[in-house]
Amino acid sequence: MARKAFNLTTGYDAAIASHLCQREYEAGKFELKEGFPQKLLVSLDKVSDLRYGENPHQRAAFYRENSGFATVLADAVQLQGKELSFNNLIDLNAAYQLSGEFENPCAVIIKHTNPCGVAISTQSQADAYVKARECDPLSAFGSVLGFNRTMDKETAREIALTFVEAVIAPDFSSEALSLLAAKKNLRLLKYPDVAKPLHPLDYKRVEGGVLVQEADRWQVSSQEWTVVTRRNPTAEEVEALLFAWKVVKHVKSNAIVYAAQGQTVGIGAGQMSRVDSAQIGISKARLPIQGCVLASDAFFPFRDGVDVAAKAGVRAVIQPGGSVKDQEVIDAANEHDLAMVFTGVRHFKH
Repeated sequence: MARKAFNLTTGYDAAIASHLCQREYEAGKFELKEGFPQKLLVSLDKVSDLRYGENPHQRAAFYRENSGFATVLADAVQLQGKELSFNNLIDLNAAYQLSGEFENPCAVIIKHTNPCGVAISTQSQADAYVKARECDPLSAFGSVLGFNRTMDKETAREIALTFVEAVIAPDFSSEALSLLAAKKNLRLLKYPDVAKPLHPLDYKRVEGGVLVQEADRWQVSSQEWTVVTRRNPTAEEVEALLFAWKVVKHVKSNAIVYAAQGQTVGIGAGQMSRVDSAQIGISKARLPIQGCVLASDAFFPFRDGVDVAAKAGVRAVIQPGGSVKDQEVIDAANEHDLAMVFTGVRHFKH
């Protein structure tokens, strides 16, 4: 009884502290100039038990954070389908975060938290989804999808052609729901309007503690980057570089993304060397690499990755810069007549 009482009162006080933190953040007063707080209190309420964790032998549950910030997945409404699994929720979170990077209609295809296809379209949501699926149709089997617009019937018709685990979108039209109702196991999640800001902090559990960092929500514009090669990117290449840079932030390191304007062409993720990611992205491509751009989440330690990309037909590269061999990499880009820009910011994702 004592444990239950202290759990209750501690949770109450933590919720108040978190709410005040959120109020400060909204007022623009939440700053970390003096470092992170000595005590960081987190209050969690159970949303549901899950069938199991990452693997069947692991028990699991889903909790809502009482922070005063947006609780998107915890407040999402499941409209149909089987019970959500631990892995579904992780992939749905990845799909939601990446689709939210774009203002135009966007389609995101996630497999094991990595995007295997991303596209935007000025025409329609269905057009964006078809383009995203074209990037890697094999990996799209059994994937999780994310959209930043209400699901319409045309997109639902395309989704019904492939086995999909789950879909997250801000809403679903009645026609889309009718079309997808035949896929009884397909999980459909409608997320709420995000009236509150997203949480500014990111937590990662380690044995005996928690790592806390600022959430990576940094954006870049073409006015903020530095062109380091003799050739400047064309206007079309600039648009493709901005698109690829938003995608590569959500790919596990080492990350390489090949993209055309508004569409991923090949993705190399999670490799131990950057040149391996560059080669895998090419080998996974089902669309022509010729004329594409490349985004790298961190600097190239050697010129080999640029050489591999240039041989495949890449015309422009975006990367943070900062390697001791930057000049060697820039020289390689100039030799291949590539445009290369440095952002000065890295996007590792572990």
